[in-house]
Amino acid sequence: MRSRLKDNGLYETSRMIMPQHREAWLAQCEQQKRRGKPEPDDQEMQRISEVLVDSYNRSSTVDLILFNPFFEEPISGVVVGLNSARCKIKMMLEDEFRWVSLAEIVSVN
Repeated sequence: MRSRLKDNGLYETSRMIMPQHREAWLAQCEQQKRRGKPEPDDQEMQRISEVLVDSYNRSSTVDLILFNPFFEEPISGVVVGLNSARCKIKMMLEDEFRWVSLAEIVSVN
């Protein structure tokens, strides 16, 4: 009994964690991986808008990188609608339509 109470005491032998605490700890670790949104400068925003308008006029495919706090989300499609009042574009992807906010776009290829 004496050897168990040495150094760190009883806690040294009991390293159990409740499932709720483990889930909360994992969620906290995941939140720490969040990235901040990069702010594109005016020149980059001008380039993005030119490429989007060109895709709309010519029905050409455009590759976008969208912001996500945990990873970059690449999408590829044709711009089929522009809504300047809501600052959104309507993209036709492979088999679906998707509204994309201009604030979500990080870069254009």
